[in-house]
Amino acid sequence: MIIIRTPFRFTLGGGGTDLPAYYSRFGGFIFAAGINKYMFINLNRPVVDDLIRIKYTKSETVESRDDIQHEIARAAMEMTGVENSLEIVSMADVPAGTGLGSSSCYAVGLLNAIHTMKREHIPLERLAEEACRLEIDVLKKPIGIQDQYMAAFGGLTVLDIDKDGRVGIRPANVSEETIDDLNKNLLMFYTSTQRDANKILAEQSKGADSNKKNVVENMHYIKDIGLKILAAVESGNITDVGLLFDKHWEYKKKISNKMSSPRFDEIYSIARQNGALGGKISGAGGGGFFVFYVENNHSRFREVMKMQGLREMRYRFDFEGTKVLVNFMDGVRYIEERLDNESNKNRRSRLVAFRLRNKRRLVQTRHSRCRF
Repeated sequence: MIIIRTPFRFTLGGGGTDLPAYYSRFGGFIFAAGINKYMFINLNRPVVDDLIRIKYTKSETVESRDDIQHEIARAAMEMTGVENSLEIVSMADVPAGTGLGSSSCYAVGLLNAIHTMKREHIPLERLAEEACRLEIDVLKKPIGIQDQYMAAFGGLTVLDIDKDGRVGIRPANVSEETIDDLNKNLLMFYTSTQRDANKILAEQSKGADSNKKNVVENMHYIKDIGLKILAAVESGNITDVGLLFDKHWEYKKKISNKMSSPRFDEIYSIARQNGALGGKISGAGGGGFFVFYVENNHSRFREVMKMQGLREMRYRFDFEGTKVLVNFMDGVRYIEERLDNESNKNRRSRLVAFRLRNKRRLVQTRHSRCRF
């Protein structure tokens, strides 16, 4: 058994400039934060048959890889050369369609799990590249490339994207004090609205690809604001983050009429009237989470948002990225290989004892859950 933990993210600046239609002409920039809300992938190889079992919101049991309905799981198995005899179970702290990069978390986590099963050490950058190739080139999703890199690396991370698609990755230079202040002042609230980001991103990509003036110009402004947000965070002047969020909100809404809605505009206005310096909606827009920058009277602000029907999600930043929490496969293989070279005496009892010890360790494993 292998268990992989992969962090969700929210974007602080530059969102949308990681779309191929934009960065291939102008270069892209992303500043984002991994958070301690996770996608968990549990992978196991059954010993009694060669079936493929996949459990998510649905449950699949198939004989052939080609019959898998979950497109990311099917593509990941094809990419890594795994044909059958696999069980994949996924769980997440937040639902899909909420703008925190869930599909890429699944892709990165599953690729990490399969490579771990095959004893292949894959650098995080290559893992992100594989996930990009899987989602964008193989599955033809109209998405950007930030989610895959943020799922792999986590942290407060800067992505500089060249026109040819090469990505420069570095951690933002942020003090511990500033990190604590950001965690305190950036408040996340769930709108209880889920949406299909592909439609919004496809429209945005089409506008950038066809050189639609208002789309391209607004994305230029968004990139420039993202650079200023990074500068504010690295200098410790985080009050500017809230003010820049407010400018970002206005430019973002001009790109597509699907970015917001009358109800979301109303929530944003109420937030501004009650202490938020600015805010943004997660991911492509249209639903998911609001992130507001609030410096004072946090308790009162939380109460106002609660009255609007929004549920807060408390979080901390994640600096570990995708991570192997449990890997019992290597241990079992090691014992079995050693036992093959020994006499039959005590062979079964020793293997049973080894597996019992691992089972006890698994029971003791704990992970953080989403607290609304």
